[in-house]
This record gives sequence, C-alpha cells and structure tokens, in this order.
Amino acid sequence: MNSCKHMSGPPDLPPRLEVHQSWWAMRGIGDENGEWSLAKKIANIAAAGYSGIMGRLPAPEEADLWRSLLDHYKLQFGVEAFPEEPEEFAQFLQKAREFGVSYVNAQVKDSFVVGEKALQRLQGIIREGEKQGIPVFVETHRGRITQDLLRTVQYVEALPDLRLTIDLSHYVLAGEMLLPHQHAEACFQKLLKRTSCIHGRVSNGQQIQVDIGPDGEHPMTARHLAWWKEGMAYWLDEAREGDVLPFVCELGPVPYAISLYGYLPTSVEEISDRWKQSLVLKRLAENAWEEAKLARS
Repeated sequence: MNSCKHMSGPPDLPPRLEVHQSWWAMRGIGDENGEWSLAKKIANIAAAGYSGIMGRLPAPEEADLWRSLLDHYKLQFGVEAFPEEPEEFAQFLQKAREFGVSYVNAQVKDSFVVGEKALQRLQGIIREGEKQGIPVFVETHRGRITQDLLRTVQYVEALPDLRLTIDLSHYVLAGEMLLPHQHAEACFQKLLKRTSCIHGRVSNGQQIQVDIGPDGEHPMTARHLAWWKEGMAYWLDEAREGDVLPFVCELGPVPYAISLYGYLPTSVEEISDRWKQSLVLKRLAENAWEEAKLARS
C-alpha cells in the first residue's frame, strides 16, 4: 500500500490500467428476453474482458452473492460513496474494508460548501481513507463539492494529498465547452496531474452523455481521449510496481442517456445501446493507455 494514492494490485506487476464497468451503467441492460439478472450481468462483464466493477456496497442480504460472483470471475470492486462529514465516512469505510473493496470513488457533498469549510471536509475525508488503508478518490462532479472548476483547482493547490477521479465531462457540460478554451485547458492540466481514476464518458457541452458512434467518431471524442491520455501519462510518471489505474466506463441510464422522449424517468427508448457504447469506450481507453505508455517510454 503506497499511502493510498493509487489502487494497488500484485506488487510484482508493473503499473497497469484496469478497465472497469459501472454497475449504474448496467441498469436496464439486457436482451430480447428482458433485463439481465445480477449474475448474468456480472458474467457478461467478465466475458467482455473487464477487470472490475464500480458500484455501491451491496445490501446485507446480497453481500454473500456479490462476493461469491466477484471472486468467481476474479473481478475487482470499487464503490461509490457520497460523504458529507468525515466521521460518517469513517463508518462507511469500515464496511467497505470488511467487504474487500479496491478503492472508493467519493462524490463529496455538496456544491454549497466552499472555502475553508470545503478544505476541512476534504482533508477529513483524505485522513479517514488513510486510516482505513483504502484509496479514496474525489470525483470531479457537478452538484458536489467539486462542482466548480476554479474552486476545484484551488482545492488541488491547497491539498497535496487530494487524489481525483477525473470526469471532465461534467466541466465540459457546465462550461458549455464545445470549443477548446485556453483557461479551461490550463485548469484541466492541474487536475489531471492528480489522476488516480478516470470515468469514461463524452459530453458535447450541451448533453452530459452523447453517443460517440461505433468507433468513437464523434468530434468530441478526440478531446476527451486527449485528456484521458494526459491523465494516464501523469499517473505513469509517479506510479510504482503494483499500482493500478482504474478506468470506469460510466454511461448512465435516462436521464443521463438521451431518450426519444426527453427527460422522463420512465423512458426506456434510448437513442444509444449503452452496453455496446461501453465496449467502445473500453477499447478506446485501452488504446489510449498504450499510447500513453509509448509517450513515456
């Protein structure tokens, strides 16, 4: 364990990328026979070549099933958390450690906490992760303490131990960044230097999640790929033997996904096949990783 900056794997392996599938992204996924069962979803995730799943701590009545399936398919498991106060987060981390999670993705509450109070909250969350020996990565996410790009840069500058789950689609959307912006790019670089996890999703500046096509031909894909490669390269600069960089394909259901009927929770007729799009993201992430390694060799 290297002070919880990165997810850890076998110590005798070189630093590596693991592509994980978001469990949230599996909501509603199935075939002509209906939505897949929990067991079939996990089996198909493993068969597709994913190395892990990012979800939530299973309910007590499902914990044994989850653990048996994860162990059977040799899948890593990262969990989402929505911490507010560090003391409350400590209790969550104890349960996460008991279940055997690989890392925690923290969407820290909330967007109205700013300034010194925000720094104290983030410091407390970092401290609790270190106490429990679990890597904790704070996600760059709208509606959370990291909602604003400029203040998130301030947090990074003030907290040298703050590690991030990079999801720049949130800032592309919030800033309507259809076109490159010099000041935004400078801010992104500061965040990318703290990459410990990446969430794969492409925004076009008006929608949080767009269909990028069967080969990623959407014009915004290249920009997101460039950010992912930069984050990977920064991560490689400081990674040690056994370190793992999780890349999570995180394509959400409606209303993240665009449906034919707009913003309706009951809409199921999405314009995209999220499962196929997740596999496209997986392939793009793996290619980006090889390019990042070449650039650092």
